[in-house]
Amino acid sequence: MLRYIELFVFWYPAIMSMAWIVGGIMFYISNERRKPLPLNKTPMVSILVPCYNEAETIENTVRELSKIQYPNYEIIVINDGSSDNTEEVVCGLLETYEKMRFINLKENNGKANALYLGLIAANGEILVGVDSDSYLMPDALDYFVPHFTNPYNGERVGAVTGNPRVRNRNTLLAKLQLCEYASIISLIKRTQRIWGKVMTVSGVVVAFRKRALLDCELWDRDMITEDIGVTWKLEKKFWDVRYEPNALCMMLVPETVKGLQAQRRRWTQGGMEILRRHFDIFHSWKTRRMVAVYLEQITTIAWAICWLILTIILVVAWIRTGEWLSRPYIWKSLFLSVVCIIQFTVAMILDSRYDKHLFRNAVTAIWYPFLYWYINAIIVIASLPSLFKKRKTTAKWESPDRGL
Repeated sequence: MLRYIELFVFWYPAIMSMAWIVGGIMFYISNERRKPLPLNKTPMVSILVPCYNEAETIENTVRELSKIQYPNYEIIVINDGSSDNTEEVVCGLLETYEKMRFINLKENNGKANALYLGLIAANGEILVGVDSDSYLMPDALDYFVPHFTNPYNGERVGAVTGNPRVRNRNTLLAKLQLCEYASIISLIKRTQRIWGKVMTVSGVVVAFRKRALLDCELWDRDMITEDIGVTWKLEKKFWDVRYEPNALCMMLVPETVKGLQAQRRRWTQGGMEILRRHFDIFHSWKTRRMVAVYLEQITTIAWAICWLILTIILVVAWIRTGEWLSRPYIWKSLFLSVVCIIQFTVAMILDSRYDKHLFRNAVTAIWYPFLYWYINAIIVIASLPSLFKKRKTTAKWESPDRGL
């Protein structure tokens, strides 16, 4: 049994890394190197900005969103019962920005609920969700909208996820996340798009068709990660979910270990909730293409458990014998390191067209396997109870570490 665990812990990340590399290259060949879809129509777009305790960031967000060059859009800020002076700050912006509207909620009921109320008030058929500490680049809507208005297959498009870029790059953790978004998250979305099933839109920047959201019964207000949940619901209703790397969004990321841990725990718990809620995909042949993504997530959880078991065995052996790593383990570690370097190199080459200074921070990527693999594996194991525990109330949010 131990032999099989060793093989699984070694080969699974190596195989998935190669799959992401191949998928990313195929996406570039088939999509990215072509000219973007032309902007022939300019329907109304409603930008929804839910916020909670964002008095320090919301003014900059609205100011940057007002610089968008797209001619027909509105900005709807939804204050979800903030306990700071977010309400006063936003009210002070109303006279300055004509395109801005404000929904003020007295009670915190979570991001999904805020987005739901924003949808009700929105005038546009296309809705763009943006986090309150982030902002779109001026031409982002020019890349989002053509996916929905394309006369050939635009009517099938339910959502288009954008390309989030890290803008705070002063600490090691921030630089690691910059490398992660370029080399892991973007690469996975490219590969999933080649597979035909992008299974997670980026909650920080995503465009929806309102009709598609209504068809899938909107966001789940009892799930901690509304972006993952609504993606699966759209896919189950056979709406097309796409990735648009040219639609850039500048965001802040956590710069403390505590903030990073809280963020990743929320992501992991959300993934567990998805696995529990959408097990019914195995009941229908029509949803068979989602099974592979489901099984991949299950396998990732199994890998984390096996990694922990193997690590404990190695530590116990070291305490008893005084020998840490045998030669086979050293060669396996070197092989995985080389595969990881190849993956990061390919991904950064693909993403460098959107971030000219990306390679300046590439050297920090060497810390990724040492820090993130271990942290993420531990968080996955700690979040396992979420796989079996059903949330009974709305998923309220807390003030995150914004890297300020």
